[in-house]
Amino acid sequence: MPSEPEKQVDDSEFMDVARDPAEARALRKALQQIAGGGAGDALKEMAQEILSGRAGLRQATQASGYADALMEKVQPFREQWDAMSETERQARAVEGERVLDEYRREIEEERRVAQNKNPKVEGAHSGKNWSLY
Repeated sequence: MPSEPEKQVDDSEFMDVARDPAEARALRKALQQIAGGGAGDALKEMAQEILSGRAGLRQATQASGYADALMEKVQPFREQWDAMSETERQARAVEGERVLDEYRREIEEERRVAQNKNPKVEGAHSGKNWSLY
């Protein structure tokens, strides 16, 4: 008997740590990449736990095994950042904003498509123009 596909959380799961929906999407996509295994077994497991909804992001990153693996992977990036010139850092920030803008466009297009598929039908029970008199 085939197993049921594993639940996957959506971008909204990350709105408590992201500043906007585009950042939430970037975080989910990064976790999907990590869940693919490129960052080691511990982080793969952590990402899979978060993406399946079995663990929250904050909860998972505070678990010692995951936190240690995460810090081990983050340290080289921090060293690279520290070694960059201000111009290089600004270029990276511009690239990051470009990616977030792309996600914002994606999200807006998804909303437009969803709204076109399910336009609000306003009938007698819509609540608009309601009055006792």
